[in-house]
Amino acid sequence: MGRIPLIRYEGASPEIKAEYDKVVKEHGVVTNMKATLLHSPIASRAVLEWYSLYAKVKPVLGDRRTILFCDAISRENACTLCATFMNRAIIKGGEDPRALKLDERDQTIIAYGKQLAANPNRVTDTLFKKLEEFLGPEQIVDLTVFGALMIVNNVFNGALQVDLDESLDAYQIQPEVAFAGSSHYGERV
Repeated sequence: MGRIPLIRYEGASPEIKAEYDKVVKEHGVVTNMKATLLHSPIASRAVLEWYSLYAKVKPVLGDRRTILFCDAISRENACTLCATFMNRAIIKGGEDPRALKLDERDQTIIAYGKQLAANPNRVTDTLFKKLEEFLGPEQIVDLTVFGALMIVNNVFNGALQVDLDESLDAYQIQPEVAFAGSSHYGERV
């Protein structure tokens, strides 16, 4: 059970109800993470900027690579909720998360995501040069901040032990397997 009770619309203040309505309008649903964030409208707005950057990164990387980037970060941070969310996205995208076929760009994006989560001070010049082969400065800035916001999601969900939404039950990862240190990423192409 999550450490912070979920905001329920019925008992919310007018200010929180307005934020709740805004979340529903912009995102269609108030997930457990969002219902926890709604305790602080300013924190909610800050964290939900993830969606704005997703909208900028996705046309550059494509949906699949963007999801792989988030998945790599979430797995490196051992965030069950976020890794499960990304697992669902991979499966709904038509792939088996345990048998992904990865090209060099996929591998570069995954490596960058993992390194941002593990220790951003250790992003090597070699890895950065690989990013520069297909991303410009603005795109790298967007990707890096997007990754940082993914880390914020991981920290928030982990520290507050936000429960999985029922819609994720069928896609739930097994933390003892997913975070055991070995990469779940499939073969290279």
